[in-house]
Amino acid sequence: MASINVYSVNDQIIKEKNCVTKMGLSCVLEAFTSIFKTWNISNKYCSELVVLGKVCHSALVKRTLENPLLKGLNLVTLIVKSIQTWNNCLALIDSPSPSA
Repeated sequence: MASINVYSVNDQIIKEKNCVTKMGLSCVLEAFTSIFKTWNISNKYCSELVVLGKVCHSALVKRTLENPLLKGLNLVTLIVKSIQTWNNCLALIDSPSPSA
């Protein structure tokens, strides 16, 4: 019997770039809460998200959205929120501090 490969492109990116090991669990939870619920993410976790990198961020979000349990959610809205979270964090990290 032939095996079916359910390994997605996002899985491959996540594995090759070691995305899972680049952020702490509390940061992952806050980032996903930001995307799925609150829109809020702390400066500390924004820094971790930016260090994670956009490729890993996108792959992790897309892989999460492949979960059948999320089938009823508006995926376009979640992807937009994901991009906005990334852009907000990037702007926060790239902006000079008020004391500089």
